[in-house]
Amino acid sequence: MCGIVGYIGKGQVSGVILDALSRLEYRGYDSAGIAVLNSRGLEVRRRMGKLKELVKAVDERPLKGTLGLGHTRWATHGEPSEINAHPHTDCHGRIAVVHNGIVENYAPLKERLLKQGHAFRSKTDTEVIAHLVEELAKQHPLEEAFRLALKELRGSYAVCLVSADEPRRIFGARNASPLVVGVGKGEAFFASDVPAILARTRRVVYLNDGEVVTLGPEGPRITTLAGRPVRRKPTTVTWDVASARKGGFPHFMLKEIHEQAGAIEQTLFNRLDPAKGRVIFDRRTRRFLDGLSPQEKLVIISCGTAYHAGLVGQYMLEEMAHMPVDVDLASEFRYRGPMLDRYTTVIAITQSGETADTLAGVRLAKEQGAKVFAICNVMGSSIARAADAVLYTHAGPEIAVASTKAYTCQVTALALLTLYLARKRQRIPTAQWKRLVQGLGDVPRLVDQALAGEPAIKAVAAKYAAARNFYYLGRRYNFPSALEGALKLKEICPLIHAEGYAAGEMKHGPISLIRKGWPIVFIATHSPVYEKVISNIEEVRARHGDCIVIASEGDATIKRHADSLITVPKTEEFFSPIMAAIPLQLFAYYVADANGCDIDQPPNLAKSVTVE
Repeated sequence: MCGIVGYIGKGQVSGVILDALSRLEYRGYDSAGIAVLNSRGLEVRRRMGKLKELVKAVDERPLKGTLGLGHTRWATHGEPSEINAHPHTDCHGRIAVVHNGIVENYAPLKERLLKQGHAFRSKTDTEVIAHLVEELAKQHPLEEAFRLALKELRGSYAVCLVSADEPRRIFGARNASPLVVGVGKGEAFFASDVPAILARTRRVVYLNDGEVVTLGPEGPRITTLAGRPVRRKPTTVTWDVASARKGGFPHFMLKEIHEQAGAIEQTLFNRLDPAKGRVIFDRRTRRFLDGLSPQEKLVIISCGTAYHAGLVGQYMLEEMAHMPVDVDLASEFRYRGPMLDRYTTVIAITQSGETADTLAGVRLAKEQGAKVFAICNVMGSSIARAADAVLYTHAGPEIAVASTKAYTCQVTALALLTLYLARKRQRIPTAQWKRLVQGLGDVPRLVDQALAGEPAIKAVAAKYAAARNFYYLGRRYNFPSALEGALKLKEICPLIHAEGYAAGEMKHGPISLIRKGWPIVFIATHSPVYEKVISNIEEVRARHGDCIVIASEGDATIKRHADSLITVPKTEEFFSPIMAAIPLQLFAYYVADANGCDIDQPPNLAKSVTVE
């Protein structure tokens, strides 16, 4: 959530920053602003609403200069408003600050600064940073004042600062909130996320917590909060700019739905050899997995869609690898007093590698002596760096707020992990092992087949687009699919209320709400509990609910139980959540589209939740 961009170089800064901010719109925001340093000093423009409002403001009153900051804000402290939008300035308008995160001790800092004569304009926690640096700069050079101010902050931050007193420098720092540095030719950047700067450079320096950067046109100079130099070479990002654009699709979400076969194939590449029946990991991952004890306990922590992937992983690992698995919402994990030790492996699942609650859970795990294994999409991210071993998903950049390809790649990664551990621990017969390895290799082709059903799914979505309440029901591996399907619809179509349940739980309360015409989505693919799901469908039909059924191709029985039928390729139940995800995503997309929703940037949601 929120987006930061900083630029210093030879180009006109306003155009560079506005373009970069447009590439961060997927993160979710309610206002935007820009500060440019030029011969007139600091000039600031801020606007409520979408970035186009800020673009209009800059067009009406152009900003000239080659150094500046930009920000898209998602409100935490202080309501969404122009006065609370970033950048925030000090009393004299000579310092401007943008900030992602939460300054937990802003109230006592603000009280102290008010007593020292500072005047505050906003209701935000961020503004205290500008005034604190202003106060400390009365006795210290600006760079030192910035570091001293950071030492007083409690909480999380990615913060960038410009000052009229340092016209050739931008200062930045991070603590538990993402910030990267881009290194170009005669120019340099700060950004919350790599897609913001891909159009101008692929050379990126990932910052660690407690690091401070002084950014000049010659590039970055990194130190610790204590001022000790840090040496780190830039990493070359392999994504291309086109992968972060819509590519002819009306929305990023639809583009990313259609990228899933390729993303899954990339996740399997060099890791799966169906012909030889092998799962192959890099040396670090093998050493980590091979070193797990016979009594190892696994704890999966994740948030949102990644949590649903974790639930699928729990079924996989317990059934196939015979390992005990707990699955925790990362936002609750720390607060239930988890019992962890050296025989516990915490598996952190995250698209961004920066999710605040998951990162906090990783830190707790390490403090208690547990091992950490990450399933992550972003190389160099905080969780990837903190983990003892990482299984990267290779989904590429995911721009839409609603996760699609990241989810199916996470489930694919969990399948790889499960098959490796099951074989290593001799928990799976050879014939079944070979069948599952070959089946996993076939998943990308079957996903393409599932996508071919898009016109039929669109027609079903049009039929039910006016409904305002949905249930999603599934069993075993597809109970998490029901949760994920409901979440997708709620995320991108805020007009609709949707809930996912284990199908057998309908009788324990939810069934009382069903009325004539109420749509219920069932995942009824081939499985050992197929007949039980049919019984659940009939319970709903007896109460005149409309049953939208996702079933396996070739199922001749299911038609008479469904009011609307969507089919997917038949697979082993082990892979059925990946197949089910395709129609669930497309159904949510087309219902939202029919309702005129802002699909890529739904209100009140952010792509990466980097504050607790």
